[in-house]
Amino acid sequence: MINQLNIIVLLKQVPDIEKVKFDFKTGRIDRSSAEAVINPFDLNALEAAVEIKEKVGARITAISMGPKTAEASLRDAIARGADNAILLTDKRFAGADTLATSYTLACAIRKVGSYDLVICGEKTIDGDTAQVGPEVAEFLGVPHVAYVEEIREVKRDRILVKSKMGRNYYIIELKFPGLITVTKDVNTPRLPSLKDKIRSRKAEITVWNADSFSDLADERYFGAAGSPTTVAKVYVPKAERRKGKIFRGDLERAAKEIATVLREAHVIR
Repeated sequence: MINQLNIIVLLKQVPDIEKVKFDFKTGRIDRSSAEAVINPFDLNALEAAVEIKEKVGARITAISMGPKTAEASLRDAIARGADNAILLTDKRFAGADTLATSYTLACAIRKVGSYDLVICGEKTIDGDTAQVGPEVAEFLGVPHVAYVEEIREVKRDRILVKSKMGRNYYIIELKFPGLITVTKDVNTPRLPSLKDKIRSRKAEITVWNADSFSDLADERYFGAAGSPTTVAKVYVPKAERRKGKIFRGDLERAAKEIATVLREAHVIR
């Protein structure tokens, strides 16, 4: 048994992607239009932390940035094995792109203090950028490994993982403190028991706002004000239906016409 590790899991509350509506005027998701749940990839991150906790001992802190309603997701995280939870909520955090989000989360991790490993889902289903995890690592100045599909070994000062990059797999040893992002293939998240759900209702959720980082951050980099990315236009592309063409005449002429069409479509050269 190694000394207890301090693990931070970053979670995001996302809307049910199959039911959510999109505001085409603002270029943003209307999060009030659908039920909110923990981002599925973040459940894999939390399960990975819990498995490490069961094997070698760890204290897990779940952190989420979002509206007050995100408390429900953090209570779910406690029911699933997190030891404590922190909610970052403030109107000044609203409208953040991946850079501003990563900056705010990194500030929260610094405020937590000592940690060994940060675990994130590889991406969120509402943004689908896979940028936040690596950007948080950059703000913290720690090494990171993305797209982890297997955690092979955990020691007091390092972790051995299998990461998939394109068609290749890499076996990488990461020294602590560090950050990893995990894919859905790393594990199968367990469902919390009724007992754990009841216990989580009584848990205290720590709440931090922008003023909580007055000695750690520059408020200009929070939320929409600190987001260099803007949505210029949002539209739904029209779906093209299959098109058919009949070639008539003798076989040789028809074959030449077919070849011409295929060349124009870059199917053949």
